[in-house]
Amino acid sequence: MDSNNRNNRNGGNKKNNKNLRSVISLIGWALVLTLVFNYILAATSGGRSFEVPYSEMMDLVEQDQIKEIQLKDGVLYATPVDGYTYTEKTDNKYREPKTYTQSEKSKLTLYTTYLTDTRLLPLLDEHNVEYSSPVKSSWSVLGDILVMYVLPMVLMIGLFLLVMRIASKNGGGIGGIGNVGKSNAKVYMEKQTGVTFKDVAGQDEAKESLEEIIDFLHNPGKYTAIGAKLPKGALLVGSPGTGKTLLAKAVAGEANVPFFSISGSDFVEMFVGVGASRVRDLFKEAAKVAPCIIFIDEIDTIGKSRDGGRFGGNDEREQTLNQLLAELDGFDPSKGVIVLGATNRPEVLDKALLRPGRFDRRITVDRPNLAGRLATLQVHTRNIRLAEDVNLDKIAQATAGCVGADLANLVNEAALRAVRKGRKAVNQNDLLAAFETVIAGSEKKGTVITQEEKRIIRVHDLEVNCQSRTVVLGGQPVRLTAKEFDLLQLLITHRGKVYSREALLETVWKYDYMGDMRTVDVHIRRLREKIERDNAGPEFILTKWGVGYYFTDKD
Repeated sequence: MDSNNRNNRNGGNKKNNKNLRSVISLIGWALVLTLVFNYILAATSGGRSFEVPYSEMMDLVEQDQIKEIQLKDGVLYATPVDGYTYTEKTDNKYREPKTYTQSEKSKLTLYTTYLTDTRLLPLLDEHNVEYSSPVKSSWSVLGDILVMYVLPMVLMIGLFLLVMRIASKNGGGIGGIGNVGKSNAKVYMEKQTGVTFKDVAGQDEAKESLEEIIDFLHNPGKYTAIGAKLPKGALLVGSPGTGKTLLAKAVAGEANVPFFSISGSDFVEMFVGVGASRVRDLFKEAAKVAPCIIFIDEIDTIGKSRDGGRFGGNDEREQTLNQLLAELDGFDPSKGVIVLGATNRPEVLDKALLRPGRFDRRITVDRPNLAGRLATLQVHTRNIRLAEDVNLDKIAQATAGCVGADLANLVNEAALRAVRKGRKAVNQNDLLAAFETVIAGSEKKGTVITQEEKRIIRVHDLEVNCQSRTVVLGGQPVRLTAKEFDLLQLLITHRGKVYSREALLETVWKYDYMGDMRTVDVHIRRLREKIERDNAGPEFILTKWGVGYYFTDKD
């Protein structure tokens, strides 16, 4: 606990330093923007100005072309009279003469360097030219500085402090801006998710563990009567697609208590302190409606081990993890707040997160066995119109190693195929074709051999005559049984296409052979012994582990 407090203090210091750097950065940007604003203002408000020689300025005075002259910092600024004709010079080229009128939006000014000349003032008086030299008081100069430089910075800093104050009320730190620091957890009540344990198949052990947690929430007195403590957290561990999130949604449908669902990535933001703020807010809201369940999906996003040092310099993730650990230690389990976490990478989680008192229980959500796959297929086909020839047992046997998401996708793909074929029900061929599409991949049409090409097929030094049903390897004939040749012909005429054992058994043997999947393996082994130079490293008939067999598509 002391180490956690120390970590929290260190995290707080890092947060304060980060906020200080943010304030300094904001002040710097305010200064830059102020200077740019003043430059643009000065450039756009000065009107048109032309520099003329001092002698030319005197000539214009004698010609009564000057209305007013001001002396500023050793420079004469002259305003010509209405009707003065001048010529603009751009890129060393003179444009057409233009007549100046006082009705123009931009004021025309002629300027030249003032030379000490005793003739200037008498000449101006003689031609009735107004002249002055404005003197600006120190207060006026100070006022300009305040208005042009200080005031914009004060306003921006004041706006920043106001936003920070509002942010602190909404969830703490700069992350509170626009409720960024507030928890984005979705709240499900009772059966609003539409998923119950009836919708989860093949995970009986995981459901039993979760059912015990749900029962504790409903009847805590039954457990506390003998001194049992409610586990604070349970970690769902399994490969992607095994149904961890589905199980969590099923808990929401069975629990009849508030269910908070949030992803680990929702805690990670660009602002330091936002993740920790969201963790605090999440547990605060959960405590208000206890008993309840908090589900954090992909918890490895914020729960990675700290043994290797800082997370690539990401202080935000470490602060979020520290806050999560503090919240797990801080809340009273008797209030009935259960934390569920899900991950497919338990090996990367921090040891402090897995110790007893935090995530007390580890629930494995494994790939379903044969019975689990059959039950899963039955669940996903409940709303699918099936033909009479559908045998889900055979599909379950052919899909060894598949997870629940694979099976759900397989059933949906079979339904889509049935619609494309114009049928009103899904048959067995649709399911088998869907398995090859989803699991093994679509057939490479470019490698399918045409009828003209099927007579003699050559791959390296292997020659297969489909018409005479003969095989030659390196100039030497190879004797194959009828089933071995049928198997070789099917694979070589569909190079690159992966066939499952179920598909080969149905295509080659037509299910007239009273055997099992081992029949296919035996024939593949015998065929390799006859046409492969190295049976341990075949070059023709290859294996896609967990799926099936295919003939190489490399020439």
